[in-house]
This record gives sequence, C-alpha cells and structure tokens, in this order.
Amino acid sequence: MVGDTVGTPESEKIYSWLCSFISLERGLGGKAASAAEEHFKLDRIRILADMADHPENSAPVLHVAGSKGKGSVTAMIASMLEAAGKKTARYMSPHVSNWRERISLGGGFFPEPVYTAAGKELQQLCRNYKDSPPARHGGEPTFFELATLYFFLCARIARCGALVVETGLGGRLDATNIVDPLVSVITVIEKEHTGFLGNTLEAIASEKAGIIKAGRPVVLAEQGDAVREVFVKTAAERNAPLLYLPDHVEIRNIRIHREGTDCALRFSASPAAAKEAALTVPIPGRIQADNAALAVLAVRTAFPGLPDCPGGLAKLSLPARFERLDKYPPLIVDGAHTPASITQCAATFRELYGKGILLFGCASDKDAETMAGILVPRFFRCIVTAPGKVRDSEPRAVYEAFIRSAEAEEKRTGSAPPKILLIPDTAEAVTGALGYAKERELPLLVCGSFYLAGEIRNMLMSPGRRASVRRSGDR
Repeated sequence: MVGDTVGTPESEKIYSWLCSFISLERGLGGKAASAAEEHFKLDRIRILADMADHPENSAPVLHVAGSKGKGSVTAMIASMLEAAGKKTARYMSPHVSNWRERISLGGGFFPEPVYTAAGKELQQLCRNYKDSPPARHGGEPTFFELATLYFFLCARIARCGALVVETGLGGRLDATNIVDPLVSVITVIEKEHTGFLGNTLEAIASEKAGIIKAGRPVVLAEQGDAVREVFVKTAAERNAPLLYLPDHVEIRNIRIHREGTDCALRFSASPAAAKEAALTVPIPGRIQADNAALAVLAVRTAFPGLPDCPGGLAKLSLPARFERLDKYPPLIVDGAHTPASITQCAATFRELYGKGILLFGCASDKDAETMAGILVPRFFRCIVTAPGKVRDSEPRAVYEAFIRSAEAEEKRTGSAPPKILLIPDTAEAVTGALGYAKERELPLLVCGSFYLAGEIRNMLMSPGRRASVRRSGDR
C-alpha cells in the first residue's frame, strides 16, 4: 500500500466533508459520550444503502471482525484474491498516513475518478436522506457510516469482483454489518473498547459474533474456552458452519526474521486444494503466521474453486505493522495498542533487534497500566508522548503508569530501571527519540497507537520533512 501519496483537491474535499460528521474514532467527551449509544445503530446505514440501491451487494463479501490482527487478515485476504485474479476492494480503519488506505483497491488506491464519482454520489444521497422523513427518526449519519457507504459506492463504480470488509468497532451494530458475506472471519478476542462492547471477554465476543449470518460459514481464530463457546453457540443458533482454525490448519516451521515471517500450513481436509502450503509474509511476528493461516482458510472457504495464491502474501504492504522505516539504526513502527498485541510486538522487537529505545503514546481509553508493565523491562529508555492530535489522550497519566512500572521493576530486580521521559508534543518526542537512538546506535520501537504511527510516518516519509527531522536528530 502506497500510503503517503497526496490526494487531489477533489478527493481531499470529499474527505474533509466526511470529517465534518461525528466520529467515534476521535473520541466522545461530555454529553456526547453519554449519547454514544445513539450512534451505534444500523437504521441510518440501512436507509442510506437502500437509497443507493444496495451497493454492498455489488460483489461477494468477506467480513472480518476481532480484537487483534483483523487489519492484517483483511489485507492478506485482499492480497491473495488479487493475486488469484479477482479485482478486490478493501475496507479498513483507521488509516495511518493517507485516508484512502481505508478505501482501497487491492494493494493500492482506486483511480481518482472513482473516488470523485462515488463522493459526489454519496453527497447527493446524504442530501436526499436529510430531506426524507426517515432522517427525522434516524438522525444525522456518522463519519464511519458515510465512509462505509463511500467504500461500497467506490467498489460498485469500479466493478470489483470481491469485497473484503473490516469492521470498525464491535460487529453487531457496526455499520459494515449490513453485508451478507460469503464467509465471516473472526480474529483473536481480547479486552478493548470496554465502554462500548462490555467489560468481559464473553461480552465482547458476543458483540463480535453479531457478524455471523444465518447459514453462512464463520472462520474462527484460536480462542480461550469461554470465548470460543460464545461463537460456537451463536453459530449453532444461526445454523452457520463454524471452522475453528486449530481444527483445520496446523501451523509449522515458523521462522521469524527481519524481513518477515515464514511458515508452512497443513490442512486437515482439503479435497479441492493442496493439503500443504508454504507461506512468506513480509511482516515479522508469530501472530502473522496465525493471521496468514486464518486468511488462507477464509479464502478457501469463500472460494473453494479458486486456486491457492499464497504468493500474494509475499506482496503484502501494510503500514504500521512492525514496519521498518530505517535500517541504521533500526526504526520499527507498529500500531499495537492492546496488552496482547504489545506483548507480541515487544517480544518480536527484542528477538530481532535486542534491547533498545521505546517511543510510546496511546489513547485515553487504552490499558496504559498493563502495557507499561509489559514494556518497561524490555527497554533502556521509554519516551511517552501524545499519539498525535486525533484521539483523546492523557500523556501525563500514561507517563505516571510507566513510572510506577519502573519503580516496581527496580524493586523486583534490584537493578536500575530504564529512564522514563515525558515529551507531550509528538513532533518533539519523535525528534528526541530519533536523535537519542542515532547517538547511541540503538534500535527504536514506536508503538501504542496507529495515530502515533501515522505521525511518525508522515514526518519521515516526506523527503523535506525527513531531512528536517534528521538534521534535528543530529544535534
């Protein structure tokens, strides 16, 4: 994915218009937070989709939900389908460097005329919606609802042959849940967005299980027993065949290296396809082997007659998934923002690059305390900052969580803990972290938020800004 190309004025105007609508991604405060439930409903998107003559039905759909790895799985599925010859549209969120990463064609962007035509159609639909009686009952649509419809319009205009759709938040009431997919795909479940999805893994799983459709197969990643039972029960109630990954695929010979992850898959029953497949994913991490296995099983389930194209995974390009932006010293950017994903990200970083420097920033609704406990023992220095200006954040509260973890680590080991710094200004923190890493010739990991990843990518990927950051870091 070429994620840092500047869009033309027309498409940028359309995106600016979308941003004028309420966005739960940017957080809700005060009265808006208490009214958040009002924004989670399918009434508006269904009305809009009906007015648009249901563009979500313009091509077969694979629908992906989960807490961890759903973006990677979505991208992997799209990459394999493209390699197999299917023109595939891909819907993901959030974006890292360019908004069109959300609404894309395979591993790149739609042609500009597609974004423009779909945008104009969307704006007219929105005007018609506001003038129609249902609007008085449904209220104003949200950013995500309109972005979702925008994706479907782009895919229809471009005459795509398949759609891979990632949920935004949850599943049951997510705007994407108007689709009738060939297969539903659910990745690993962990605690996230507890204010909206519930405070237990079972409650969160129940919301994610909302994407399971009657009679449609569901491909499920490995889960804990209680979580798995939620999906088994829901699938049975809806007469949906459930394919549990460990029962169908054995993942073997995993090798993680700086250029990616290699593994072999053995399928328990594959009458129409090879029982073994060797894969290479250009993203390092044990989780990527799991994600790849889930993606391959999903494609085989949705399109049993389609030849395997695991080579499509080798062409995968995905910003901020253990992405190396610099080699000397190594600079790794990852959007990990939950305890489980942070654990895997930090472990992979330590395995491949050793002990280094951390730049961390997370939104205020994340579990900073637990993540700090995971990260502090693995780094020489931890710099805490804000994850850009998009999400609500409390850098000082995160910094204090890191301080507590450092004190606990010192008490536990008796050795000096890493130095913890607070630099709330994101640009200043990035410059300081890069300068320190270069001076000490230490690897640098940036994680905690896709928004922070986007900030540092934007600073480094633009030639003029990159030179400016480098000069500042040299001092």
